[in-house]
Amino acid sequence: MPSATTSMQAPPRAAPGLTEAVARARAALLRHRRPDGHWVFELEADATIPAEYVLLQHFLDRIDDGLQRRIGVYLRESQGAHGGWPLYFDGPADLSCSVKAYFALKAIGDDPQAPHMRRARAAVLAAGGAERSNVFTRVLLALFGQVPWRAVPVMPAELMLAPRWFPITLWRVSYWSRTVIVPLLVLMARKPRARNPRDVGIAELFRTPPDQVRDWIRGPYRSAWGSFFKRLDGVLRVLEPRVPRRVRGRAIDAAVRFVRARLNGEDGLGGIFPAMANAVMMFDTLGYPPEHPDCVTAWSAVRKLLVDGAGRAYCQPCLSPVWDTALAAHALAEAESVAPGGAAALREACAWLRPCQITELAGDWAAARPGVRSGGWAFQYANAHYPDVDDTAVVGMLLHRAGDATDASAIARAREWILGMQCRDGGWGAFDADNDHHYLNHIPFADHGALLDPPTADVTARCVSFLAQLGDGGDAAAVRRALAWLRAGQEADGSWFGRWGTNYIYGTWSVLCALNAADVPADDAAMRRAVGFLLATQREDGGWGEDEASYAGAPHGRYDRSTPSQTAWALLGLMAAGEVDHPAVARGVAWLQAQQRDDGAWDELPYTAVGFPRVFYLRYHGYRLFFPLLALARFLALRSGNARRPAHGF
Repeated sequence: MPSATTSMQAPPRAAPGLTEAVARARAALLRHRRPDGHWVFELEADATIPAEYVLLQHFLDRIDDGLQRRIGVYLRESQGAHGGWPLYFDGPADLSCSVKAYFALKAIGDDPQAPHMRRARAAVLAAGGAERSNVFTRVLLALFGQVPWRAVPVMPAELMLAPRWFPITLWRVSYWSRTVIVPLLVLMARKPRARNPRDVGIAELFRTPPDQVRDWIRGPYRSAWGSFFKRLDGVLRVLEPRVPRRVRGRAIDAAVRFVRARLNGEDGLGGIFPAMANAVMMFDTLGYPPEHPDCVTAWSAVRKLLVDGAGRAYCQPCLSPVWDTALAAHALAEAESVAPGGAAALREACAWLRPCQITELAGDWAAARPGVRSGGWAFQYANAHYPDVDDTAVVGMLLHRAGDATDASAIARAREWILGMQCRDGGWGAFDADNDHHYLNHIPFADHGALLDPPTADVTARCVSFLAQLGDGGDAAAVRRALAWLRAGQEADGSWFGRWGTNYIYGTWSVLCALNAADVPADDAAMRRAVGFLLATQREDGGWGEDEASYAGAPHGRYDRSTPSQTAWALLGLMAAGEVDHPAVARGVAWLQAQQRDDGAWDELPYTAVGFPRVFYLRYHGYRLFFPLLALARFLALRSGNARRPAHGF
C-alpha cells in the first residue's frame, strides 16, 4: 500500500537504461580497484595540509624544491576569487588557512608583490591579520619565530603525568586530539626554532606587530567555562616556567614513550597528518638524527600521504582504504542483485578486509572500556590503537551480507566490540566511549571546538543498522536505547545532524537506514518527518545538495547545486522509509542518470564530508562513484522485486 506521502501515480517499474547505467557505474568503480582487491581514493582537505607540508620541510631544512613547486601549483589553483583560501570548494576565505597558504607560497619562492600574493595579503588583513588566526596557526608561527610564544595558550607537558581522574587529561579528549597534542606538548615545552634556511617571514600579514599584541588569548567565550579557563591560563603562565627540570623531563619522557608506542610504521601516529608532522618535529627537537629509525619511520609516514602527479602535488590529511573498500563493496553487492558481473571483485574486497580486523591490541579506547575485547576495523591501512566504530559497523554489515560462513567469528567479535563501545546515553562516538566532557571544548587551546568525540547520529545509526541486520532488532536493549537517543536528537524540520558527512542530508539518510533495519514502521512519526525534510529539500532539477555552510547556520539540506553523493544519500534515505514509488525518487534517479558520464562515473567538485564542523572539511574522491551506484542499483532492485524497503542496514 502506498505511503501517506505518495500523492501521484507511481512511475514505470524500471527507468529506461537503468540496468546499463548500473553496469557502467560498476565498471567505472572497478577501474579504480587495486591489484590486491582493495580501493583507496584520494582524500582531499583544504590548503592547510599542503601548506603545512611545505613549512615542515623548511622547519627541518629538508626542502625538495621540485616537490614544493608542484605543491605551489596546487595552492595557487585553490586560491579563491576573494583572494584567500577557503576550507571547502567555493567557500568563503578562511583566515588561518589563508595565512598558512600565503606563508607556504612565500617559502616556495613566490614574489610577495605578485598579484595573487597581493590579493591574499589583502584578504588576510581584511579578516583581522595573522594575529587573529587560530591556535594551531599561531603555534606554527611561534615555531618559525613569527609570533612570541605568549601568543599561544599554555599547555604544560606535565599533562602527560596527570592521573586519569584529573579534570583535564589527555584521556578525556578524542583520539585525534590526543595524538596531535602529545608531541605538541614537547614542542611547546622546548620551544624550538625552525631552521627556516631561507629566512622567510610574514610580518606583512599582521595588522599589529606581534610584539605589541596584548590580547592573544581572548574571547568571545561560549560559556562561563571560557572565562574560567582564560583565568587559569594566566595562572599557568606564572607557574609553568617554575616547573622543576626533573618533573619536566619525566613529562617529556612520557610523551616520547606514548608516541613511540603508537608510531604505527609507515601509516603514522594516529594515521593523521597533524599528529605525524608533530612527531617528526618532536624527534628533531629532541636531537634525534634523521637516520634514527623512529625519525625514518615518522618521515616515511608523512611522505606516504603525498599525491604527486604531473605538474601538481598536495598532501592528504590521511588515507581511507578500509572505508573506501567497504563502501565500494556495498555498492558492488547491491549492483550484483540486479546486474551480475562484480561477484569476484566483491569476494576479493571481503578477503582484503578480513585480516584488517584488530583483535590483538586493546587501543586507547580501552581506557574507558577496559573489559571489552578488541574487534574493530580502523579507517586507514593500519591504525591498531584507534579502530573506528563507523568503519567496523560498515565492514560488519558487508561481511554479514556477503554470507561467507567463515566470517561468523569476525562478525561476532565486531558485534561484541560495538556493543562494548556504546555510550552511557545510548549513542556511539567514532573512536571512544563517553568522550563527552564538553567543558574541555572551552579551554583556550580548543578554539576549534573539536577536542571531543561525543556520540553522533550518523555513527549511532550505523551501529543500529549493523546490530539490527544481525538480528538484534528493536527489542534488543542496546538497539532500544540507541533508537531512543536518535529520536531525541531529531531536528524540528525532521532531519538529523551529520557529523562525518555533509550534513543534514547525510545524517537523515543514516538514521532512516537504521530505523528501517530496526523494523520501525514506515508510518512512524519520526520516519514521516524525515521524509518530509528530504522531499522539501529536493531541488528543481531533481537532485539534492547541501552546502558546508550548514555547519555554520546556513539552511539545512540546501545548496546552489545538486551533487551526486548527496542526491544518492537522499534517495537511499527515502527508499529506506518505503518511498521507492514516490515521484521524487524517480526524479532523483533521473537526475543521476542524466549526470552520469559516458565512462560511467560522475563529477563532483563540492566537498560533501567533514573532519571537524566549521574547521576542517573533506572531499572523498570515491563518494561520487560509490553512492550513486548504490542508489541506482537499490532503486532497480526494489522496483524489480516485491519489497518496498531495503533488506540490509546500509
